[in-house]
Amino acid sequence: MKKLSYIFLALFSLSLITTTTSCRDQKSTGEKIEEAAEDTGDALEDAAEDVEDGVEDVVDDN
Repeated sequence: MKKLSYIFLALFSLSLITTTTSCRDQKSTGEKIEEAAEDTGDALEDAAEDVEDGVEDVVDDN
């Protein structure tokens, strides 16, 4: 009976490990779109900051 319990516990542990890990992270289409929108927003903010820095440099030089 003790061996059967150990075998059951080992199989349960193995099945739990295989179900909680995946080969790769798969995103839904909505998540991909949201991520792309966030990346675009970040890029726009960075570009705006670069323009602002450039304008400040030009004003400071004059």
